[in-house]
Amino acid sequence: PHMPKFMDVHHGMHGITPELLTQAHQADLDIQADENVDFQRAWGDPDSGMVWCISEAPSAEAVKRIHERTGHPPTEVYPVPVEV
Repeated sequence: PHMPKFMDVHHGMHGITPELLTQAHQADLDIQADENVDFQRAWGDPDSGMVWCISEAPSAEAVKRIHERTGHPPTEVYPVPVEV
């Protein structure tokens, strides 16, 4: 069965480096199965402090719970119903 896709946004991660983003993403990957989430990619902008993640999950709440448990709760979580 197809899982819904979500894009989540984090603010306040100024100075994010590839290494720090990898660590944060890995922390999510390590526990994502607890909520049946599949975090696929993450992007960051050290100047704005914004980070974006794309995932497939049963709900936006499941995405939020994983990120909260790993210490980087998202500011927003958006459904992505259309993709090309």
